[in-house]
Amino acid sequence: MKLYKTNQGVIIENSEGIFIVQVQDWDNFINDDNLAKTIQSLLASGYGTKKESLNGAVILPPVGKQELWACGVTYLRSKVGRQEESKLSGGADFYAKVYEAERPEIFFKATANRIVGPGEKVKIRKDSTWDVPEPELTLVVTSSGKIIGYTIGNDMSSRSIEGENPLYLPQAKTYDACAAIGPCLYITEEPLDKNTMISLEIIRNDVIEFSDKIAISQIKRSLQELVGYVFRECSFPYGCLIMTGTGIVPGNDFTLRAGDEIRITIDNIGTLVNTVG
Repeated sequence: MKLYKTNQGVIIENSEGIFIVQVQDWDNFINDDNLAKTIQSLLASGYGTKKESLNGAVILPPVGKQELWACGVTYLRSKVGRQEESKLSGGADFYAKVYEAERPEIFFKATANRIVGPGEKVKIRKDSTWDVPEPELTLVVTSSGKIIGYTIGNDMSSRSIEGENPLYLPQAKTYDACAAIGPCLYITEEPLDKNTMISLEIIRNDVIEFSDKIAISQIKRSLQELVGYVFRECSFPYGCLIMTGTGIVPGNDFTLRAGDEIRITIDNIGTLVNTVG
């Protein structure tokens, strides 16, 4: 089922239709190890009003007090891309080593005030010359460390800054409107099929400037392994969101421009659309 955070309340979409429910506290509501069953029980009890469609609802980023974390170099293509961008600075070997290492690359990405939702504008840094979106399967994790769902994430990245020196990673990754999340939380008790596809389209002046796709089976590490490392020595009272890395890396000759439309689609979850502001 799909869970939307909107200006009208929480909207639930399942095989029986679309329902709106009033939830006093989004953060406590989604921080539920048994959220799928909780939602099913609510709807079975008659709680919620059926809607014809999502029309009229403003879809908000599905995040509140949760932190957004991210994992890097989890796909072979990402390793190669990072090596390419860092070779002149002598940092290329770091990415080869972390791809093979026991410990993954984990970093803090953003809090809610730096995250935008569907239809909103993501930004590129004024002090960067090479910028790309990174389409990522994003985990919805409770405070106990349980994966209860999934969403789509866009980890905006300043490759010129990160490539200059790997120690500049926080500046390349964290700034205002540096991430987009949405359009919904896909809540399920089952793991995603390994053949689930992530696709990216970048549209410029009504023309597809770049497109690519990849299966989540190409992620080198298990999703629970990534969660385990994020939760080492870190607690999350309301749970957290975890980006799992990207396997789609536009070539060295591509950089985002203001006005570009970024469309990220993941099977069963939907499509996240943002423009570059």
